[in-house]
Amino acid sequence: MLKHLHKKKMKINILLPHKEKFDKNKASSVSITVQNNMIHSKYLDHIKIFGQNVKSPFFKNNFVGLNYSFLSFKSKNKFLAHEMLKIINNDDDNKQLIEIHNRPYLVNKIKEKNKFPISLFFHNNPQNMKGSKSVEERENILSKCTAIFCVSEYVKKKFLEGINKNFKTVHVLHNGVERKLKRFPIKKKEVLFVGRLVPEKGVDLYVDVINEVAHKFPDWEFDLIGSSRLGDDKIKGSFANNVITKFKKIGNQTKFFGFQNQDFIQEKMKSASIIIIPSKWEEPFGLVVAEAMSNGVGIIASKIGGIPEIVRENGILIKDINKSKLQNELEKLLNNPRKRKILQKLSWNNFEHYSKTSSEKLDNYRSRILSSFFVNN
Repeated sequence: MLKHLHKKKMKINILLPHKEKFDKNKASSVSITVQNNMIHSKYLDHIKIFGQNVKSPFFKNNFVGLNYSFLSFKSKNKFLAHEMLKIINNDDDNKQLIEIHNRPYLVNKIKEKNKFPISLFFHNNPQNMKGSKSVEERENILSKCTAIFCVSEYVKKKFLEGINKNFKTVHVLHNGVERKLKRFPIKKKEVLFVGRLVPEKGVDLYVDVINEVAHKFPDWEFDLIGSSRLGDDKIKGSFANNVITKFKKIGNQTKFFGFQNQDFIQEKMKSASIIIIPSKWEEPFGLVVAEAMSNGVGIIASKIGGIPEIVRENGILIKDINKSKLQNELEKLLNNPRKRKILQKLSWNNFEHYSKTSSEKLDNYRSRILSSFFVNN
């Protein structure tokens, strides 16, 4: 009876970072993950998402789009938090949960201004984020949050580093992906890169390798999807412009698509034989890896951060990636149709990061948090 009561009465308030666009055409990884979890959530009718106002939001009836005002004299993220708290505190419902995504420095203020339990979601290395860089800051978060969710074991390890106790409130919740295909798709001779056009994503490595490889494999197409900023097709900065210019000069085997929405990316992954994920930084999870596996794409990726957790033995992982290592692995794969097929089947058959699984796991945590908090308070 108690669980039924919480399921029917409880409200969940999700706070996105201001830079996130919870938009069907402009969403990046955090928004995509939140959206994927909502598809299967038993709490769907009781969820509100707070974020910057967008034109075409996912779950329009659940989304609260806020227009930033310079007159608020607050940062954009503090403005969103302030507006969310005004709405929550004016609501007479006494069973609510607040979920903060990727903004640990907001925990203190939100805790001061509200009486409800707080969950914090880390999509990046906590030690690189404002509000969780030091052990003291992370211990403060542990004292103020009812639950902390990390997108990988790698992120959890970084959060707990230097903390003497493995707190039971810190959980790993891998990002979930919607597998839309019912059967293994027909693959074309296409190689794919999807990601931001920034140095840490290794897009320059991809372009340098394709520059060397393309003419040796004239019947192959090499694709580049991405822009320099999240959810934005505007290319800014000399690095991105140089990468695009060099890529286009390789010849008519290359295709640059700029930023694209998830439907477009899914279609490209469906037909792609190989995806290259040459990250130079410690990827916390790598949503593109899970998306690639859900479409049966053969994976060549950096052995860094949270990527190995997802790929495991189902792709080619390169430690200390560089141009020669990447070129060597790609050429071997392009020359070996049998090995390509094996990698694609490994990717397809061993995909396990279903959004339904992730959503159900999160809902179970929510139920436990709410039961525990509202029974004891």
